[in-house]
Amino acid sequence: MQSHILSIILFTPLLGALLLIFIPHEKKDAIRWVANIFALAGLLVSVPLVPWFWDQRFQPGFKFIEGSPNNWIPSIGAGYVLGIDGISFLLIMLTTLLGWVSILSSWSAIENRVKEYYIWFLVLQTGMLGVFMALDFFLFFMFWEAMLVPMYLLIGIWGGPRKLYAAIKFFLYTLLGSVLMLLSVLFLYFYNFRQTGIYTFSIQAFYQTAPRIFHDPAYGPTIAIFLFLAFFAAFAIKVPMFPFHTWLPDAHVEAPTAGSVILAGVLLKMGTYGFIRFALPFFPDVVMHPKVRGWMIFLSIVGILYGALVSLMQKDMKKLVAYSSVSHLGFCTLGIFALTPLGLSGSVLQQINHGISTGALFLIVGILY
Repeated sequence: MQSHILSIILFTPLLGALLLIFIPHEKKDAIRWVANIFALAGLLVSVPLVPWFWDQRFQPGFKFIEGSPNNWIPSIGAGYVLGIDGISFLLIMLTTLLGWVSILSSWSAIENRVKEYYIWFLVLQTGMLGVFMALDFFLFFMFWEAMLVPMYLLIGIWGGPRKLYAAIKFFLYTLLGSVLMLLSVLFLYFYNFRQTGIYTFSIQAFYQTAPRIFHDPAYGPTIAIFLFLAFFAAFAIKVPMFPFHTWLPDAHVEAPTAGSVILAGVLLKMGTYGFIRFALPFFPDVVMHPKVRGWMIFLSIVGILYGALVSLMQKDMKKLVAYSSVSHLGFCTLGIFALTPLGLSGSVLQQINHGISTGALFLIVGILY
């Protein structure tokens, strides 16, 4: 089990979603029981990861690596490669916990189209886990996009009065960032081939070659800055950093309670995770440039103050918690762009804190609703 623990954690919710397809629509209680059992199973199979990870905590690099580069679609160099480090370990545990809590909290809240609701929720959980585990960019991007559709449907079908407006706004914002990131990934893919002669989407291979773009006479700092900004757009929209935050209050207000819990608790962390996993190690010279770093810190501080001030005058409780999330995540991005070990550690800790506390706040708001 230990050698395939990540795949087991990843596909347990998906197995539940596949099983739900064969249960008739009318049997709502059976659907709820199966969904909750698989959500709880998703949490329980991730629990052994805690002692196993603790035993290996001082070993450098990624742990529990499964698969090998180029073993999935060899013609383009895509591989099924999973692996985690301390950052993704914490976010995986947060995802399995909040996934179970969200599905449990939906028991009496969802009465229409129950079967589709639980199927999409379990698919969403698989997508989120895949983002935190993937060590191949093709696989990462597939999970990153796959998670967009279930969230769009959860808001658009089971949301509030302005659900379609909120769902489409969320979808278009995230899609715009994803397209820019895809263009950057393709550039790095072909640049890596020129450097090594191997077509691969391996993230670990990109760690070696991507930083060279800044010092490469053929490209230089300008291209490196454009590539960083493309990654920045994708992750800043997801966080969301000021001024890319406008989709978040609408999405939170219109989403069902469980959707708000998982959106605030886990989805927003994908942006901060992307900064730590990709933007910083791929473009270290760009990030350490005083002007770039200064702007990142400035936007983070504006987000902290703006989110806090706007949440003071909200009459809608969900919107209040949503704007407080903009403020909280500003502290996370501030820690990341401080570019110190303590700043990064504090940022990851604050991400976990925010996931638990804001998830709990949205559950309380759901009870009051």
